[in-house]
Amino acid sequence: MAETPDATPPPISPFTGPALWYGPDMAGRDDWVLTLSAGHREELRGAVRTARRRAATLLRMSVADFPLPTLAAVLGQAGAALAEGPGFVLLRGVPPDLLGEAEACTVLRGLGQYLGRPVSQTPDGRTLCHIRDTGAAPDTAAAPDAPAPPAYRTRAAIPFHTAESDLLALLCLRPARSGGRTLLASAAAVHNAVLSARPDLAGNLYRQHHFDGQPERTSGEETSLASPLITRHGDRPSMRYDRARLARGPHGSEPTSAPDVDSRLYTLIDSTAASPVVRLDLDLRPGDLLLLDNHVVLHARSAYDDFDAPQAKRHLLRLWLARPDDTAPGDPRAEPPARPLTRTGVTPRDIVRPRGPGVTGPGWDCPPPRALRGEATTPLS
Repeated sequence: MAETPDATPPPISPFTGPALWYGPDMAGRDDWVLTLSAGHREELRGAVRTARRRAATLLRMSVADFPLPTLAAVLGQAGAALAEGPGFVLLRGVPPDLLGEAEACTVLRGLGQYLGRPVSQTPDGRTLCHIRDTGAAPDTAAAPDAPAPPAYRTRAAIPFHTAESDLLALLCLRPARSGGRTLLASAAAVHNAVLSARPDLAGNLYRQHHFDGQPERTSGEETSLASPLITRHGDRPSMRYDRARLARGPHGSEPTSAPDVDSRLYTLIDSTAASPVVRLDLDLRPGDLLLLDNHVVLHARSAYDDFDAPQAKRHLLRLWLARPDDTAPGDPRAEPPARPLTRTGVTPRDIVRPRGPGVTGPGWDCPPPRALRGEATTPLS
């Protein structure tokens, strides 16, 4: 599948407008931070109570099950900043009593519905993922070809990349003992830097590159995605970049050596996004909800050192969303030219893993809290 057909690339010129920003400048501003008032926090508590009273499962929760009479307007401001502004917002102040695992799942899923449509992040269909170190490692003795665990289940650094969704939401339940910073970079700033430093490479941003189609690939899966690294939509870019998936090659093949010109381009993107001149460093604290547009913002994470006690370890919840005006995977021929093709997450495998009530662990999203139980054969996603 391809996001756009091969064609003559548009004239290459720098991006301008609100999507173009630089980390040091944004660090000195606070217009991208929205702080919840005491009234908003109470609305959240009331919405959680309503969802429980209606026995709304996470899979079937609707906006009506999570009413936010005044906070909905704040989320509307956030949506406008994602679509028309810098492409990211920090919503600060989710109350501590809603940061238990079950409550936080309900809060994130409930808030997310006001911004878009939740989409799958994994081949087994999860729409809520725990970002924490699980100590997972492949059993190389039993399965020599077993894939490594996803980086978000480790303490390792995660390089700059975009996700396979329009929007990303990260809710911080607990930070690490040290490290674990969330890093952001403007796709427009990265594009402009590549154009300035290596105009001979900039054209390759607009041609097709082959990605491994699954961000989480299991043994035997063969999927491929062909897409430019950048497409232009008015004064906003749409960037798709994940060097790990580019390195794996097309059709889920073994790692291959990229052509020299591509390798140089990828290295320049990596170094540019990570540059202190471009990136913004965030130390998320409990109750912080980071929202970003994957088309215009790349994100990364620094390595971290964690606490020993399980209840104190770093823990974030992640939600992927398709744009709120999207109702189904789009046909590229029907997409308005001013809007990028919708990213609808990872296509789940056509299976349902059986499970019993109360079973949790790294393979499932969230424990079923009291009245939120009810789907014993489906992941709570």
